[in-house]
Amino acid sequence: MWLLLFFVFLSSSPFLHGASVYRNQQTFRIPAKIPGDVAESKKFEGSSELVHLRYHMGPVLSSPINIYIVWYGNWTATRQLLIKDFILSISATNHRVAPSPSVAEWWRTVSLYTDQTGANISRSVAIAGEYTDASYSHGVSLTRLSIQQVIENAVRSKPFPVDHKNGIYLVLTSTDVAVQDFCRAVCGFHYFTFPSMVGYTLPYAWVGNSGKQCPEVCAYPFAVPDYMSGGGPGKLKPPNGDVGIDGMISVIGHELAELSSNPLVNAWYAGDDPMAPTEIGDLCEGLYGTGGGGGYIGQVMTDRGGRTYNMNGRRGRKFLVQWVWNPTLKACSGPNALD
Repeated sequence: MWLLLFFVFLSSSPFLHGASVYRNQQTFRIPAKIPGDVAESKKFEGSSELVHLRYHMGPVLSSPINIYIVWYGNWTATRQLLIKDFILSISATNHRVAPSPSVAEWWRTVSLYTDQTGANISRSVAIAGEYTDASYSHGVSLTRLSIQQVIENAVRSKPFPVDHKNGIYLVLTSTDVAVQDFCRAVCGFHYFTFPSMVGYTLPYAWVGNSGKQCPEVCAYPFAVPDYMSGGGPGKLKPPNGDVGIDGMISVIGHELAELSSNPLVNAWYAGDDPMAPTEIGDLCEGLYGTGGGGGYIGQVMTDRGGRTYNMNGRRGRKFLVQWVWNPTLKACSGPNALD
């Protein structure tokens, strides 16, 4: 059934807006209160006059995309399978496999972005390799640079090829791994590896499991800050029963969309400063359905068990994933849109 959910982000909340910069590394941040001029728009997700997304002539991932996953830390097979089902749902275009509204339909918006030759972002996304770093090769506290060293370890030890043209390297950290700025400022980020560190320039992303460290920050709306627990609708029930992983999946979607449309930080983004660009996921933070904006996450769905979702995946999975900016509509859009 459809459910209109209303969440108010107080200005004193820990939710941060926009992309922070660390040598151009793009980060997923938690939605802040929507600015008043945007919130007053009749249709926030269609406020084209407020957004100036431009193409800066860099490449997009137009060839079939190969994702190489580094499972860093302590991961169970159940949690790995849930994340892999989401990623594999991106290319599950058969409605019998994943009925509408689907993850594949959500990615269709991402695929609208093109490079200077007119080539679209690929709708073919596969998991090309997995590497488990259960020994915590770089410890339980990682910096942004040591995340690149984790990738270097995976590439040099040969479980992964060097895939310049098609590859995305996705580092996922378990609940017991601390990462620089995690929870305090970011839930995930993307950038590219430095040849001086890894030997190659490879697009990559990192996302952490916030389930034990800061679910009220990085797994919102499946957990809420203490100061919000006394009023409002409270936390939502995650679609797969795992607050940390369900929250993580939306961040993974955010980062994959931005990494595909801006892999070298010189393609699609808004703003004049390449050191602080606003990307296609940033423009839609906190929006999951029609009517979202000004504190609303929008109209989403609940199943018979009260679990909240806005799109379907393979093997009967359901997910709650934020919308992305549609360059054709000049609005945030998703497969569950009602208008």
